[in-house]
Amino acid sequence: MKRTLAAAFAAIFGCFAASVAAQNISIGTGGTGGVYYPMGGGIADILSKHVPGMQATAEVTGGSVDNLKLIGSGKPYIGLSMTDAALDAYKGEEKFKGNKVPLRTLMILYPNRMHVVSVEGTGVNKIGDLKGKRVSTGSPGSATEVMAFRVIEAAGLDRDKDMTRERLGVSESVNAMKDKKIDAFFWVGGLPTAAVTDLANTPGTTVKLIDHAELVPAMNKKWGDLYVQDSIPKETYRGMASDNKQATVMNILVAHENMEEKTAYNIVKTIFDKRQDLINVHKEAASFKLENQKAAASPIPFHPGAAKYFSEKGVKLN
Repeated sequence: MKRTLAAAFAAIFGCFAASVAAQNISIGTGGTGGVYYPMGGGIADILSKHVPGMQATAEVTGGSVDNLKLIGSGKPYIGLSMTDAALDAYKGEEKFKGNKVPLRTLMILYPNRMHVVSVEGTGVNKIGDLKGKRVSTGSPGSATEVMAFRVIEAAGLDRDKDMTRERLGVSESVNAMKDKKIDAFFWVGGLPTAAVTDLANTPGTTVKLIDHAELVPAMNKKWGDLYVQDSIPKETYRGMASDNKQATVMNILVAHENMEEKTAYNIVKTIFDKRQDLINVHKEAASFKLENQKAAASPIPFHPGAAKYFSEKGVKLN
């Protein structure tokens, strides 16, 4: 009898433990110098505080590509990602060749601006000037690298033959620029990006953001309508002489298709309920708006749990 009760108790406890464990999630973010990391940290904080039984942790990663691969591992991850990298993962193309990731969109986040950054004295004034220069195209696990390659290709340059290429995150790129080890770097992020602000505020340095918005039509012709012509206002970073005409891509929050509907619902609801807390972390969270939640804004289908929340709020995704 005692053994039977013990076995029953163990089974019940095991189910309870499994249920609790299922509420432990990790959030794939990015490097510490960008926006993904503080934003992911803010999301982890509000989920841990306001979703009963959930413990969320933000992880430093290489960026979108790494985050998507973590979700594809089947472990309890959600991740921030640019739509171009997410579409590659969803289709099993490019860096995900033969390894489709069954993704679902939880919500549309904010626009990610491509920064092509240089400083006075390097001779880089336009995209074509990257030829023969030392250029960082982003860390290996980032969507910065994905988009940088597409900008370079649209400009008619060869990323391997026309430049000496480094693969550095934004903080490492800024340090390399300060040390005069590179002449320019690519970075896709929200405004302002802390590491770029740091470079712009460095004494004796005048930052230059290189225009490239004219390349968007060629990029979209090959990769689909993922990019828009946009601009970074000159007030964003110290020393900018004019608005920077550049290419922008949207950020989304994604999960595995097998995530429980209730979990997805609670994540999205909490982010919107506590949106002001996230704005206090980084002002890009001000873009977290119900009216921005549209199927046309993400190439990845919405998760049923997210769709349920938006439906309750009167949002028509299609």
